[in-house]
Amino acid sequence: MMRKTPVILLSAATGAALTLFVTQPRAVFMGSSARAATADTYRQLNLFGDVFERVRSDYVEKPDDTKLIESAISGMLTGLDPHSSYMDAKSFRDMQVQTRGEFGGLGIEVTMEDGLIKVVSPIDDTPASRAGIMANDIITNLDDEAVQGLTLNQAVEKMRGPVNTKIKLKIIRKGQDNPIDVTLVRDNIRVRSVRARVEQDDIAYIRITTFNEQTTEGLKREIGNLSNQIGDKLKGYIIDLRNNPGGLLEEAVTVSDSFLEKGEIVSTRGRNAEETQRRTAHAGDLTKGKPVIVLVNGGSASASEIVAGALQDHKRATIVGTRSFGKGSVQTIIPLGSGNGALRLTTARYYTPSGKSIQAKGIVPDIEVLQDVPDELKSRTDTKGEASLRGHLKNDGDEKTGSQSYVPPDAKDDKALKLAGDLLHGIRNSASAAPTPGGDNKAATDKPKAAN
Repeated sequence: MMRKTPVILLSAATGAALTLFVTQPRAVFMGSSARAATADTYRQLNLFGDVFERVRSDYVEKPDDTKLIESAISGMLTGLDPHSSYMDAKSFRDMQVQTRGEFGGLGIEVTMEDGLIKVVSPIDDTPASRAGIMANDIITNLDDEAVQGLTLNQAVEKMRGPVNTKIKLKIIRKGQDNPIDVTLVRDNIRVRSVRARVEQDDIAYIRITTFNEQTTEGLKREIGNLSNQIGDKLKGYIIDLRNNPGGLLEEAVTVSDSFLEKGEIVSTRGRNAEETQRRTAHAGDLTKGKPVIVLVNGGSASASEIVAGALQDHKRATIVGTRSFGKGSVQTIIPLGSGNGALRLTTARYYTPSGKSIQAKGIVPDIEVLQDVPDELKSRTDTKGEASLRGHLKNDGDEKTGSQSYVPPDAKDDKALKLAGDLLHGIRNSASAAPTPGGDNKAATDKPKAAN
């Protein structure tokens, strides 16, 4: 019997909302039509068994039985919708590491360049930073094995491992004639999902890149740091959720709760009415009522949309940017036992506090801001959105596909960021008809509308 794990998740990889439940067995009472349908189902399963045996016996080469079964399961799930899928044991482990945001490793952010591993930056207070590894270092060997020919994921997997184990890196550094050999001892690394800085001397800018188990803790830490750093002149907060594909639902709820005093944050509704769940805020706005601007774009999905939708419905924040991705369905992760991976199965839709489903529609910003995109990138800066995915769950009314997802690498060229700063400084310009940043705080305490 498959058991469901009592953890609530959103898929960071696909932007798909995921939720995991523990459920009680249900009594089953079948009428004649139900028995007939069940009999027909078993006939179809017999057909599958016949095909399986024919493939095993007659295929031109001897097939791997395990791969045949996994492919059959995968085909069954992917035929349902774009976000239901089968994860083998390794994929399931990788997902758990990703959502946990914590693993045994070295503490470096890396990318692939010309077939070699390039260091983007070392993470503070990790084995990599303590060993003096620098941004733009090129890693050519891992434990005397050349990284040339490995994919980025393969190289990252080799660098990760049990805490207190050693790995040797060969590094090429600009300005150094000879390669540098460094031996590092793996430590417990936490993925930094929240980054922050002071904007224009009086604005707290917080970028959330994903929603893992470390996100709310990181948000609270950065709110405290920036509040102390800026002091009484703090004008407000910019929360940047652009190109954030999602993560843990629990983190989306607690991040939203950080800005609200009370009221519904999100509800999930499945096929059966008794499975409806509502998540509500608790007293304690960490920003003490300061104005909040949330930045979104076509790459903002799932958990990002839950946060943006909750703060928008409660008029706690002004949403700036372009229409979000539109991922409004919920998946349940169902572990299949030791070594057998897990199912990712669509089981519900989620709704904003006003009872609105954003499935295949997205969050519409209060103020739309289109970026100036370089000519060479214009064909690659729009995200198609949920509505463009084959087999997506339909929504009532007019579905919307795609919006701009480009974010300028230089903050001075970022029109959405600049407008957010102008709003917080009271410079309205073309946004004069937009809601006041932070909104009427009374609205955040009103009872949200219930959906029919």
